[in-house]
Amino acid sequence: MKKTILITGASSGIGKATAKLFQSKNWNVIATMRNPKADMELKNLKHVLVTKLDVTDDQSISDAIHKGIKEFGNIDVLLNNAGYGAYGPLEAFSKEQIVRQFDTNVIGLLEVSRALIPHFRKNRNGMIINISSMAGKMTLPFGALYHGSKFAVEGISEALSFELEQFGGRMKIIEPGAIATEFAGRSLELQNDETIIEYQDLVTKLMGNVKVMFENAAEANLVAGVIYEATTDGTDKLRYTAGEDAAVIIENRHALGDDAFIQEIKKQFGIQ
Repeated sequence: MKKTILITGASSGIGKATAKLFQSKNWNVIATMRNPKADMELKNLKHVLVTKLDVTDDQSISDAIHKGIKEFGNIDVLLNNAGYGAYGPLEAFSKEQIVRQFDTNVIGLLEVSRALIPHFRKNRNGMIINISSMAGKMTLPFGALYHGSKFAVEGISEALSFELEQFGGRMKIIEPGAIATEFAGRSLELQNDETIIEYQDLVTKLMGNVKVMFENAAEANLVAGVIYEATTDGTDKLRYTAGEDAAVIIENRHALGDDAFIQEIKKQFGIQ
């Protein structure tokens, strides 16, 4: 029987690449996005349902799941991919911006998962795959919001793995490094207040480091391949890195320990 995956944030980047890969592997795909009318590619593929889902809108979550089950009869896998990164000095952000970061990256992920888990439990099967990041294992300056959200995804996913096991479900976490997607463009929100002079040298260094990181970024297809592997390898493995930089950085964090690793980050940014 053909299996079905529901993907959030499928309009571009990792989500779109994953939708295309799974479709090519003879899966049904529910490709969700905030503005499905803007899609000019996925809707033309067989066995792909393009529909609206905004992770901050409970009704759109319910509607997308209902449409997907009506179209394909079942949902086997949820890929929580929707998200963006907010960077900048904490005091430069408004409360509304802080809430938006966590509503999208954390609360939205929880709400989509919560809405689908009863379906998985009824079927005594199902898988949730959460897109985390190497940013969920280490931090850079001015990343309190984004890193905080991805550290939360790591903890949420690990804890949920115990729940899903009780009815035959499984949890997977994908930890990409720098990927050539729109993350460094429209999916990156940089907030700064140039009147706070104490931060400006470090802000400049951050932007320089981000630029270097993304010069050799891996393609979104690489992450899609790792997602497909995690979905189909038949193991209980929880975490998968995607990209050589992610593998190296996460391994270094484990090997060096907190203090030495943080000192290396300080050296990189010229922090005394």
